[in-house]
Amino acid sequence: MYGKPGCHLCDDAREIIRAVCAEAGVEWSEVDITQDDRLFTQYGEQIPVTFVDGKQHDFWRVDPARLRKALMR
Repeated sequence: MYGKPGCHLCDDAREIIRAVCAEAGVEWSEVDITQDDRLFTQYGEQIPVTFVDGKQHDFWRVDPARLRKALMR
C-alpha cells in the first residue's frame, strides 16, 4: 500500500488490508510516499493506492471482497 501519515483513508485501508492479508496468509507492506518525491507526485492525489503482485489494484477505498479475490488468484 502506498500512503502517507495523517491520511484517514490510509488508516481505513490499512485495517482492511491487514485483516484480509492475515486471512489469506499473505504478507503486505506500506510505503510512505512523502519519503519519495516521484511517488508523491505520481500518487499524491490517489492515496491510498493498493498493489497486488506489483500491479496497481485500487486507490482511495479498499473493498475487502475485491482484495480477497485478487489475493486468491
